[in-house]
Amino acid sequence: MSKSTLVGDRKTKCLENQEFVESYFGEMREIIDAISREDIDFVIELLFKAWRQRRTVFLMGNGGSASTATHFACDLSKCTIVDEKPRFRVICLNDNIPLTSALINDEGFDNLFSEQLKNLMQEGDFLIAISVHGGKGEDKAGLWSQNLLKAMHLAKEEYQATTIGFSGFDGGALKEMADACIVVPFDSTPQVESFHLVLEHLICNCLKEKIQEDEEGSLPRPGWSHKQGSLSF
Repeated sequence: MSKSTLVGDRKTKCLENQEFVESYFGEMREIIDAISREDIDFVIELLFKAWRQRRTVFLMGNGGSASTATHFACDLSKCTIVDEKPRFRVICLNDNIPLTSALINDEGFDNLFSEQLKNLMQEGDFLIAISVHGGKGEDKAGLWSQNLLKAMHLAKEEYQATTIGFSGFDGGALKEMADACIVVPFDSTPQVESFHLVLEHLICNCLKEKIQEDEEGSLPRPGWSHKQGSLSF
C-alpha cells in the first residue's frame, strides 16, 4: 500500500470520527436544553435539608451507575467541605465488596441494597438511587434494577426516608417512586451515564456554595440537643 493511499485512508477515517464527535456533542446540547431545571433545583434543596438536619445520605446503583454512586458519595463527602461547618454524612452501598458479594451469594441480588439499609438507615435519612432505565426493561437475568426499587420501597415504608432518583430514558419506575427524580431525557445509555456525572458535579458544587453562605449552620435532628449532647425526651 502506497503512502498516498495510507494518508487518504487516514483522512477518511478522521472525517468519519469528526462526524461521530459532532453528532455526540449535538446530543449533549439537546439534553442540556431539555433537562428539567426545576427537578435539579428540588434535589439540591432536599440534599441541603439533609445537610442541615445531619441526616445520612445513602447512594446505590448497578453497573456504570454503581461507579457514579461511588463518585457522588466521594464528592458529596469531600467537595462540599467548608471550614467550621458540619460535613455531609454519606455512605455508598456499593463500596464494601466483601459485604456486597456475601449478600448477593446468600440473599440474592434483589436484596443487595435493602439488606444493608436494615443495618444502617435511621428514620428520616435520605436514599439516592441511580439507574439509566429506572427499573424499566429486562435482559437475560430478568427485570433491571429491582434491587434499587426494593431498597427505595423499604426506605420509604420502614424509615420514612426521603428518596431521590437519577434516571434516563422516560424515567421508568424510579421516576414514579422517588420523592424527587432528575431524568436525563434521552434514549442513550452513554449519554445518560455521562450526564449523571455532570449532575452530581453540579449539585455538589452548588451545595458547597449554599453551605458557605448558610448563617444558621446545621439544624439539630428532632429530639437531639446540641447543648446537652444527648437525646432529649
